[in-house]
Amino acid sequence: MEGTRLNWATEPWRDSEMLECVTVVPETAGCATFAFRAPSGAWFDYQPGQFITLDLPVPGGNVQRTYTLSSSPSRPMSISVTVKAQADSVGTRWMLDNLKPGMRLRAFGPGGIFSFLRHPAQKYLFISAGSGITPLMSMTTWAWDSGGPLDIAFIHAARRPSDIIFRERLEQFARRVEGLQLRFTVKEPDPFGIWSGYQGRLSQIMLGLMAPDYLERRVFCCGPEPFMQMVREMLISLGYDMDQYHQESFGAPIRTEAEAPVIEDITPEEGAGAQITFATSGVTAPCSETDTVLAVARRAGLNIPSGCTFGLCGTCKTRKIAGEVHMVHNGGISDDDIAEGWILACCSNPMGKVVLDL
Repeated sequence: MEGTRLNWATEPWRDSEMLECVTVVPETAGCATFAFRAPSGAWFDYQPGQFITLDLPVPGGNVQRTYTLSSSPSRPMSISVTVKAQADSVGTRWMLDNLKPGMRLRAFGPGGIFSFLRHPAQKYLFISAGSGITPLMSMTTWAWDSGGPLDIAFIHAARRPSDIIFRERLEQFARRVEGLQLRFTVKEPDPFGIWSGYQGRLSQIMLGLMAPDYLERRVFCCGPEPFMQMVREMLISLGYDMDQYHQESFGAPIRTEAEAPVIEDITPEEGAGAQITFATSGVTAPCSETDTVLAVARRAGLNIPSGCTFGLCGTCKTRKIAGEVHMVHNGGISDDDIAEGWILACCSNPMGKVVLDL
């Protein structure tokens, strides 16, 4: 029986050659992996975690969209991107609806600086949410294929268990090698499904349970910007050395070191002055940004009911009338409450002048 003849080239792929889609694999709802091969048989040379840019022939004119490679250069004869459509997707929506095996696309790259090969370490902590898992999947595959000892704690957040991209593949890796610790947390279980893992917003408490030695690990994080900001604030408040932290937004991958933005999170500063006015009580108390609202209230002789004192129980929920606070909680308050002006006094630091309804 005569099989399909494959041509293998001795040179790596250059983006002057169009790519041919060879497989389309559904992953989760609204998400699929597209694998590409160079018609010439050229192989692909890149770093795990990098991205390519696809030129997509959408109605009305071509658009260029950047996608992280979910494949690993340890498997160099093809590359793949795993895409998930958002509400306003144009290019990704076209791919999911129209891109089929045999079609060819112009691609540019690869590029990007988000790769653990650039930052060797003995122990890694990967943290992702949604389709931000793709570069970390590439890195994990590279590490698994290398055949050496692994020490990766992999934390991923998703809405439901059925939304965890690459779950089966990661679990297969973890079953066959020591040193890959998988931890998933979901917002809610699937209907009529059983979920025995973590549930709820990723928090400091969860992090301590999922990776107790997180302070010793080099962190790579990818996901929506609000998620990454939450992770940064959480790590900063826990005393993590942020020089060991690296992130990539799947919305805007960074091409070069020069393009990398300086992350300037607003955090309480030691010695910086602040002031809290307790409007109902008629008390104004000077303090510092590193003081918690709860501590300032107690010094002023005011009683705010409290329980856990680390943002979990929600007992100290207090309404903020004016000003800004820096709050890193552990799930004791909802996003809706925060939007309405509520804070948790035990884990909120005043940033300048703050007025509370107390």
